Amino acid sequence: MKKADYRKFIIRTVEGNDDFASMHEVVTRRYSRIQAENGPMPGLILIDGGLGQLHAAANALERLGIINQPLASIAKREEIIYVLGHENEPVVLDKFSPILHLIQRVRDEAHRFAVTFHRTRRNAARLTSELDQIPMVGEKTVRKLLKHFGSSELVRVAPENDLAALVGRAVAKRVRTFYDGNRTTV
Repeated sequence: MKKADYRKFIIRTVEGNDDFASMHEVVTRRYSRIQAENGPMPGLILIDGGLGQLHAAANALERLGIINQPLASIAKREEIIYVLGHENEPVVLDKFSPILHLIQRVRDEAHRFAVTFHRTRRNAARLTSELDQIPMVGEKTVRKLLKHFGSSELVRVAPENDLAALVGRAVAKRVRTFYDGNRTTV
């Protein structure tokens, strides 16, 4: 795995949960950037999903003018590989095939990377919202606290002296008062 080439995407144009539209957006953004930077195209683009995801990715590439690009997808449950242009002849590898195991590892690594990214974003949004509720504690201070302590839970249990060393006595007292249940401004 070449982690330097990993990319994270926040879906911008799709409302709700639409795998095909999301796939289209991500493939468009990724490969339009590669085109703009005159970067090399991969030997194979492997899509996580079935025929719908494969066709969404193919449509995105076609709109960018990228043709003759090897493109395949792997459907998770069935472990069937679809190759663009040969969708009527899916590849079903033996469950002990080293090629299948390699493709599964690539797919599983993509899942791991994406899930970790989305969990981190979700947790950060949830954690900062609690700290944002503290009266007279600004966004920069919240970021400073989270960066230093790592989570709002660790801020919650931090001694007032530790907080004061980072953000000053007055803010430390506000944070402590907030977490101790007395949510009035000090």
